[in-house]
Amino acid sequence: MTQPWLRTIARFGAGAGIVVGERDLTVHLARVRPNGARLVAALQIENFRERPAAEWGAEYTAWLKQNQSKHLAALVVLPRHEVIVRQVQLPGVADEDAAAAIRFQIDSLHPFPEGEVAYDFQRAGRTETFVVAIAQRAVIDSYTALFAEAGVPLSGLTFSGGAVYPALRLFGAPPAEGMMAAPALTAGLDEIYELYGESPSCRLFSAEFEGPLEHAVTLAAAEMRLEPGTEPRDLMELLPKWHSAPEGTDFSEAGVSRLALPWAAALAAACPRLGAPVNLLPAELRTISSRAVYVPTIVLGVILALLTGALLLRQAWMDHRYSGLLAGEVARLEPRAKQVAILDKQIAEASERMQLLDGYRKRTKANLDIVLELTETLPPPAWIMSLQIDPKQVVIGGESEQADTLLKKLDASSRLIGSEFTMPLARTSSGEIFRIKANREGAAK
Repeated sequence: MTQPWLRTIARFGAGAGIVVGERDLTVHLARVRPNGARLVAALQIENFRERPAAEWGAEYTAWLKQNQSKHLAALVVLPRHEVIVRQVQLPGVADEDAAAAIRFQIDSLHPFPEGEVAYDFQRAGRTETFVVAIAQRAVIDSYTALFAEAGVPLSGLTFSGGAVYPALRLFGAPPAEGMMAAPALTAGLDEIYELYGESPSCRLFSAEFEGPLEHAVTLAAAEMRLEPGTEPRDLMELLPKWHSAPEGTDFSEAGVSRLALPWAAALAAACPRLGAPVNLLPAELRTISSRAVYVPTIVLGVILALLTGALLLRQAWMDHRYSGLLAGEVARLEPRAKQVAILDKQIAEASERMQLLDGYRKRTKANLDIVLELTETLPPPAWIMSLQIDPKQVVIGGESEQADTLLKKLDASSRLIGSEFTMPLARTSSGEIFRIKANREGAAK
């Protein structure tokens, strides 16, 4: 993360750091926020190598639970003499290719038999230098089994310099010209002590020394190519300061300086996103304990919920807006629709009148055709005195010499059917008077 605001957001978490000593385990619990760090609690587990692992593991678990941090997995700092640290220069090698390049030359970086080591590496900042940590696999397996038996979940196994390097950069950066530091320098160094340093030519220096401090400083300065006369500083002076610490903490200069390594381990464990230490613990055994890892999922879930809600609201708003536009169009077109309805009604009435007139026209022609048909069917001397024509039937009244033959002639007509006399025939001097009713061919029943 190169952007300051991204580093500020990521500077959030809690971590447990354990430093393995000759007899004791020193544990620090740190809580980091963008505005600073706090030492939440400290624990000293004495004589852990002689005690049953389940016993001191229960003590550690109860201590975490007491400090509302039972979910945390610890970053363990191994004794410096159990880890070999090398620096490998890989100019022009990308991060994705570094693993193959280091694996190719790993056997030349340690004295152990082939295949009996565990190692990990990290690029030192943006440089071409990779820091490689190597330990015997048997050592890593023994610590892994020990902490598993104690019920202590681990996020990693590293060495002192691996924890100090990211801790120094949590809230700032070490001096660009280089520096040298020793844990517990103010408290007084033991017979065997460690020096940590950084310089432009040596990105991470970490080594144990015996003998006079002046001689060790001279050797370390020469290794890192620091200016002659460079004085070592107490490591606690370089690490981020805590804003608060639990009651009972020894705040004397000597007492505080002894807390440097566990404090650095706790800081490195709290914010691994800002710089993960070299980790010798197999990847399949690492436990992710930081609740901050769920933050991206929660944030994405909230964003998804907001987008879903916005989509639903947008759909409702669009439906409401569409309904409003539709109602406006209906109101605007309603007068025209009424006019169209009126015109449709007028057209229907006119069409009905036209059909009626056409029917009258066709009826007149049909009636005349019936008159012509009767004229041809009733030749002289027969004559018609009355003729009544309606849409269904025809009533004929008249006189004929032989009226009884008229029914047959009328039924033979193409326009009349079902002829019958409606009254008895009456004989006169000139013929027979008749009255016949006949149905029109094709008339509605």
